[in-house]
Amino acid sequence: MKKLLAPGKDSGLTSFALLMLRCWLGATMLLHHGLDKLTHYGDMAQHFFDPLHIGSKASLALVVFAEVVCAAFLALGIATRLAALVLAIEMSVAFFLFHHQVMNGPHSGELAFIYLAGFVTLFLAGGGKFSMDQAVFGKGGKGGSFPARKD
Repeated sequence: MKKLLAPGKDSGLTSFALLMLRCWLGATMLLHHGLDKLTHYGDMAQHFFDPLHIGSKASLALVVFAEVVCAAFLALGIATRLAALVLAIEMSVAFFLFHHQVMNGPHSGELAFIYLAGFVTLFLAGGGKFSMDQAVFGKGGKGGSFPARKD
C-alpha cells in the first residue's frame, strides 16, 4: 500500500507541475461541480443519472463523495493516487455512459474527457514532492516541503 501511495522521485519542477495540476483540477472540480451537487442534493436526488442501477440517491451520493471529498484530497495531495482513481472512474462514467462520447454540441462530454485526462495523469504520476503524501508515505521528505517523520 505504501508503494502505491508514495509520491515518487520527481524533480522539483515536475513536482511543482503536479502541485499545480492537483490544485487546479481538484479545486475546480470541488468548487464548480461538487459543492453545487452537495448543496442541491435534495433537488437533484430524484432524477440523477443512475448508471450502476443502485438508485438515483446513491448514485448522486457517490458523485458527491468523488467531487467533494476526493477533489479536496487531490488538491491537498492526500492519498493522491486513490483520489485521482476515484475521480477518473467518475469521469469515465460521465464521458462514456452519460455523454456517450460526444465531444461537441449541447450535451458535450468534452469537459469530462479533459478532466479524465488530468485525473489519469495524476493517478499514474502521484502527488509529487509537494504533497501530504510526501509527509506520510515519502522516504524522509528529501526534496519535499515537509519534514521527515520521526516514528
